[in-house]
Amino acid sequence: MKNLHKLSIILFVLVWGTSCKKSFLDLSDPTRKTADRFYQTEDQIKQAVSGAYSSLQDHVNSQYVFAEMSSDNTTVQLNPSDRGQTDRAEAFEFWNVTATNVNIADLYSQSYNALYNINYALAEMDNITAISAAKKAQYKGELQFIRAYYYFNLVRYFGPVVLITKPLASSSEAFDTKRSPEADVYAQIVSDLTSASTSLPAKNEYAAADVGRAAKGAALGLLGKVYLTMKDFPKAESTLRQILNLGYALVPNYSDVFATTNKNNVESLFEVQFQGGNNLGEWSSFIYTFAPRNSAGAVTGFPTSRPGGWNIPTRNMIAEFEANDLRKNVALKEGYTNSAGVFVAIPFVNKYNHPHTIEGRTDDNWPVLRYSDVLLMLSEAINEQSGPQSAYQFINMVRARAGLTALSGLTQESFRMAIRHERRVELAFENDRWFDLKRAFTSSQMANVLNAHGSLEKAAPTVDRGGVPFTGNDYRFDTFEALYPIPDRQLFLDKNLTQNPGY
Repeated sequence: MKNLHKLSIILFVLVWGTSCKKSFLDLSDPTRKTADRFYQTEDQIKQAVSGAYSSLQDHVNSQYVFAEMSSDNTTVQLNPSDRGQTDRAEAFEFWNVTATNVNIADLYSQSYNALYNINYALAEMDNITAISAAKKAQYKGELQFIRAYYYFNLVRYFGPVVLITKPLASSSEAFDTKRSPEADVYAQIVSDLTSASTSLPAKNEYAAADVGRAAKGAALGLLGKVYLTMKDFPKAESTLRQILNLGYALVPNYSDVFATTNKNNVESLFEVQFQGGNNLGEWSSFIYTFAPRNSAGAVTGFPTSRPGGWNIPTRNMIAEFEANDLRKNVALKEGYTNSAGVFVAIPFVNKYNHPHTIEGRTDDNWPVLRYSDVLLMLSEAINEQSGPQSAYQFINMVRARAGLTALSGLTQESFRMAIRHERRVELAFENDRWFDLKRAFTSSQMANVLNAHGSLEKAAPTVDRGGVPFTGNDYRFDTFEALYPIPDRQLFLDKNLTQNPGY
C-alpha cells in the first residue's frame, strides 16, 4: 500500500492528480496537476473521491494501536532485543501515552491531511457544471461520509477537536484554529451523514465496477452509531431500523464474512478496500503485523516472513467467548505449530489470515461497518428506552449464527451486559472495543475495568515478556486517559490549541 505523507496540516497540502490505474481506490499522483487546473471534469472529481478512499487505507492500518491495544482485547509480544517502540506503540498497551507520542502525532496529521483534501474537493465540486446533478450528489455524499468517519474517530479519541469544513484561504489561517466543543463536532457529523444518507444510492444500485463505495446503508449505519454514542436512543433506533429494509443480511457462516473471496458481501455496510497479489501498491498486510514474532511462515505461509507480534489477543479476551461459540476459531488462534512440529502457545488474531500469493501482500479488506453491528446497536438502542423485550430478536439473530442459545428473561441491566459481551466477541479485533468501553462506562468505571485487566496481565502476562520487567507506570489507567493527548507539535505550531487535562 502506498503511504500518505504524515505532515502537519499547516505545513502540507496534498492535491490529487491524474492516475493511470483502473481501480477506483487507487491513489493519484499528487505532482501531476495543480489544484487550480484540476476539478474540471467528472473524471477528475471521481479521482479526488478515490483519493479520499485511499487515505482510509493508511488510517485503518494503525487503528488497532488506538482502539484495540489500549483496551483489554489485545496486548503485545515484546521484543527484548529491540525496545524502540517502548514510548510509541507499546505505550498504548500500558497506558503510558504522552503528548510526544509519534503514533498520536501521525494519527492527528493523517486525519487532518485527509480532511483538508476532502474539504477542498467538496468546495470545488460546486463549481463544476459538466456533471449530472445526481452524480454530483453521489460524490458529495461519499466525501461527506468519509469526512464524518474521520471526525467521528477524532472526537472520540481527543474530545474537542479543530473543526474545519472549508478549505483554508491561506496558511496563516491554520495558525488561528481552535478546538470546537464536542457538541459542535457531533452536529457536523450528523449533518454530513444525514445529507449523505439521502444522496447516496443503495448498495445494490452501484455498478459492479463501483463495488466498495459508501452507500446509503453505510451512512445510516454510521449515523446510528453516532446517535448511540450521543445517547440519543430514539434517533439511533429510528435510523438503524431504516437499514433493515435495504437488503442487508447476516452471512450464514461467520468465517465467510472475512474471506477474501467474499469481499463486500451482503453483510458488509462498508469496508476499506485493499488488493493484494500484484504490484499496484494497494495491498494489506494485517496478518504480518499480528502474527507472533518468530512464527516465520507457520502463520503467514511464507518461511522468510518476520511477523510483528502486535495486537495479540489477551487471556481476558479469549475467556470472553462462550463454550461452543463458532466465532472463536475464526477470530483468533491460541497458538501455532512451528517448523519443528512444536506447538507454541502464543495467541494471534486470525480474522485477517487468508491465503495470498506474494509475501507481505495480502488481499484482506478491513471491516468498518457490518450488519451484525447494526443488529446489536439496534438491540442496545431499544433496551435503553424500554428494556429488552423488543430487542431480543436482533441480538439472538447474531447469537444463532454463532451457534449459541437465544437470550430471554433478562433485566434491562443484565441485557446491557449481554450486549457488551456480544459486541466484544462478534466485533473482536475490528477496532470497536475502545469506543464501546467509552460509550458503556463513565471514565471512572472505565478505569476500574481496565485497571482490573491490567492487574491480571501483570500477575500472569498473556505472552512471556522475555525478561523485560514492568515499570511502575505500566497498566495504571487514570480517568483522564479516556481521551488521548493533543500532539505537542500541534500545540507548538498553533498557540490557540489547548491540551487535554492530565497531560
